[in-house]
Amino acid sequence: MSGTIIDGKQVAAEVRGEVAADVAAFVERYGRAPGLATILVGEDPASAVYVGGKQRACKEVGLQGFDHRLPADATREQVVALIDELNADERVSGIICQLPVPAHLDGVELTNLIAAEKDVDGLTVASAGRLALGLPGLRPCTPAGVIRLLDHAGVELQGTEAVVIGRSNLFGKPMGQLLLQRNATVTTAHSRTTDLPAVAARADVLIVAVGRAQMVQSDWVKPGATVIDVGMNRLEGGTLVGDVDFDAVAPVAGAITPVPGGVGPMTIAKLLANTVQAARMQAGEEPK
Repeated sequence: MSGTIIDGKQVAAEVRGEVAADVAAFVERYGRAPGLATILVGEDPASAVYVGGKQRACKEVGLQGFDHRLPADATREQVVALIDELNADERVSGIICQLPVPAHLDGVELTNLIAAEKDVDGLTVASAGRLALGLPGLRPCTPAGVIRLLDHAGVELQGTEAVVIGRSNLFGKPMGQLLLQRNATVTTAHSRTTDLPAVAARADVLIVAVGRAQMVQSDWVKPGATVIDVGMNRLEGGTLVGDVDFDAVAPVAGAITPVPGGVGPMTIAKLLANTVQAARMQAGEEPK
């Protein structure tokens, strides 16, 4: 019997509904909606789609959207000037510099020029430090979305063994920190891990984010484990698949996210939630 399918679309819709209500309450208190500014340098097609999706999502929940597009040959000084302008703009609650940027620019540097209180991607050094120390702050959207999915699925994290395959700054490391805050026992595994399948098979909660299509097979998974697939890979025929071989693993897992329709929808939903949280904190409210 296959495991329970964790429906990311459903949970993301719930989050968006909560955000819309929070935006309405914010407008009632302060007379304006929180605002999200996106910066896109160049014309990368995938990045343009992502930014367009974020701006549409803002409108759907009542947030103000500020969509800034710069040409691919924009200078560092031009991008920095825009970030400085948005940092100072009281209408802007959150800022995203869409990555990747053109090769002559440094995406890490530009991201870290975003004011910490407006870092709704949760990727600045300041945000990473607050997460590592367990202090209130803005958390990276995809790991935060995974936590919401686990809560929705009724997964008790305290005392469980969680394995995160992938150690990126964007996902793997913050995911481990969020699991630790829930009192899970966390192993961060990666390409140099000895006997990776055996390590994965210990997990009560297995979270995979490596960018290798269908890498995780059924013998990597403890029977009854919860499996969260963060990967998104396109096969030659155009089919989207995750890092987990869904058809092989679903009969073994207790619960599993599909690809597409699992973790993906949660990222923008949590971005919207972060924008409202940022606006509240900038207004002097206590962080939730």
